[in-house]
Amino acid sequence: MAARQDLYQHPDYYLMDEMLSDEHKLIREATREWVKRDVSPIIEEYAQRAEFPKQLVKGLAEVGAFGPYIPTEYGGAGLDQISYGLMMMEIERGDSGVRSTCSVQSSLVMYPIYAYGSEEQRRKYLPKLASGEMLGSFGLTEPNFGSNPGGMVTNIKDMGDHYLLNGAKMWISNAPFCDIAVVWAKNEAGRIHGVIVERGMEGFTTPETHNKWSLRASATGELVFDNVKVPKENLLPNKSGLGAPLGCLDSARYGIAWGALGAAMDCYDTALRYSKERVQFDRPIGGFQLQQKKLAEMITEITKAQLLTLRLGQLKNEGRATTAQISMAKRNNVNMALEIAREARQMLGGMGITGDYPIMRHMMNLESVVTYEGTHDIHLLITGMDVTGLSAFK
Repeated sequence: MAARQDLYQHPDYYLMDEMLSDEHKLIREATREWVKRDVSPIIEEYAQRAEFPKQLVKGLAEVGAFGPYIPTEYGGAGLDQISYGLMMMEIERGDSGVRSTCSVQSSLVMYPIYAYGSEEQRRKYLPKLASGEMLGSFGLTEPNFGSNPGGMVTNIKDMGDHYLLNGAKMWISNAPFCDIAVVWAKNEAGRIHGVIVERGMEGFTTPETHNKWSLRASATGELVFDNVKVPKENLLPNKSGLGAPLGCLDSARYGIAWGALGAAMDCYDTALRYSKERVQFDRPIGGFQLQQKKLAEMITEITKAQLLTLRLGQLKNEGRATTAQISMAKRNNVNMALEIAREARQMLGGMGITGDYPIMRHMMNLESVVTYEGTHDIHLLITGMDVTGLSAFK
């Protein structure tokens, strides 16, 4: 397949760039240039082959996409939350699967080690994760427990000088090649704890999940634990209970809200350019009312989502963003991106289903994004519970 030329120009209908700092814009441009140079030319081929482009890991580390908000003393870039969001937006514009790799590494592996781990754990793992020397995965979802993670059956038993870990996790990004996994398991009292499991520990296997129609350029698998001996020092000591993994998910969902925005913007930009070039009935299709309706609605929804997401970033910087606010942005932005992808695909007609354009790949990827890290419906109920004070879960 011929490499696709990346002509992307980002839409900014409400001049939101004026609300970003010079540093924010520099970080965004550096990430965008990397995506245009290293991701766009190869990503369609890797998605068609259902293979993760491992050579991108080094570049992701170099642009600071692994733990950008982790302090520099632990190898991170020490950036703010808007910088993190802008990076995820640009990377998901390239591909949701590549952004998933960053989200897992940053928010689901580095963040819990930084926030809940010991100083020894921080110094041992974080610099190697930031540099891409190590890749991590996050074990919460199980074959029988997705939206209800508190029902997990994966467990640890205290054996005196170590823990014995048994169970399995499913739908785990990065699993097939992860060097470490942050795994959530119940102790004998039923309390959820995080443990760091390392590749090579006896009884730890990571079978790959095949036959995916979505996130094809991302590696997904299982984490299987058969009497794995985990050293006592690998327990995350500073937080336990279901709130610990859910705190990581807040950070990851925040990144997804920005990322989905990037996918939507790429679909819109592609459809807009195509509408000016594609001639039917003796004029560009962009001149027809129905096509203009599609484009006008796309840019309206993108602009609303940009404002929602930037405000969320400001609240996150101030430590004031709530779980429910993050849920609203994740749900809104992914749904918005899916609808824009479908409309954009129609505008391209038959060409829209080919790998010559990114739209169908985005659309298939977003079908995973709308489900993982809190389904579309669960996030709706989180908002419902927040505004009514009444839980619909139990």
